Amino acid sequence: MQVIGHRGAAALAPENTWAGFDRALEVGVDAIETDVRATSDGQLVLIHDARLDRTTDGQGLVQDAPWSVVQSLDAGTWFDPRFAGARVPRLDETLKRYGSRVPLVLEIKQPGVELSALEMVDRLGLLAQVAFTSFDFAAVHRIKAHWPATKVGFLTSDIGLSNVQRVIAAGMDQFCPPADALTPASVAEWRALGLEVRAWKVRDLNLMERAILAGVDGMTVDFPHLLLKALGRA
Repeated sequence: MQVIGHRGAAALAPENTWAGFDRALEVGVDAIETDVRATSDGQLVLIHDARLDRTTDGQGLVQDAPWSVVQSLDAGTWFDPRFAGARVPRLDETLKRYGSRVPLVLEIKQPGVELSALEMVDRLGLLAQVAFTSFDFAAVHRIKAHWPATKVGFLTSDIGLSNVQRVIAAGMDQFCPPADALTPASVAEWRALGLEVRAWKVRDLNLMERAILAGVDGMTVDFPHLLLKALGRA
């Protein structure tokens, strides 16, 4: 099972920061997941929310702020004062720093930036190291259509057959349902259809155990150290 640090290691360090990514590497994750948006001047940055307010000392929409403003924001103090000075990373700098060290999962949070992200990954020679996901079907469909060899997954709460079938028809590689929707039978069915199954919304240890017992291929977790322990790998 692939242990994927959610936004780095979000229970251990500020999400979507290099401090969080470094912590994820320290505990031994198999991959790191992070979120991609764009600033007003088109810089691709790693931040989950549409707004700056929750995880930085800035305010307003990410897409309305230029990189000159975003790069100066404190993205660590909200989590713990010892992380004061952590910054919102740019995607290109993060790919250069981590891309050859650990597989990355880029979640497209802002539809419309997906091909720019794909082209950046390609330019740096990291397509084999990077997977793409999104809750926006059109975004991941465009990535798959543009570069079929790219690993792509669809994040969704809809586990109905018609939704699974459109994922297969689009040639996607992963079906990504929430942990609370999983059963061993459903995971076996999706895998028999040729899909990898990666769980998200693993909010607590009970849901983590449910995903393990269901037989998923991987999951994103805020507490990767606990999943590694449960798997006998720590």
